[in-house]
Amino acid sequence: MPVNLSIKNVPDHVAEMLRKRASEHHRSLQGELMAILEESIEDKKLLTPSELFLKVQAIGLKTPEESLDFIRKDRDVHSRR
Repeated sequence: MPVNLSIKNVPDHVAEMLRKRASEHHRSLQGELMAILEESIEDKKLLTPSELFLKVQAIGLKTPEESLDFIRKDRDVHSRR
């Protein structure tokens, strides 16, 4: 049976960011929140070594320096959220 959840005292800037994200995904605010919740608890599939190798090739990494730059950029993007 579905359960109703509520979040109290959401800061205005967070609510606005959620509304914007919902609009970008063509969803209601409720639909966007549900998508975020579902995504956050989804089982993450572990890659096989072959799948990982193919992903690395697709990204185009060739040297350890490029890998390090890629990791730093990804980390920086995620730390700004």
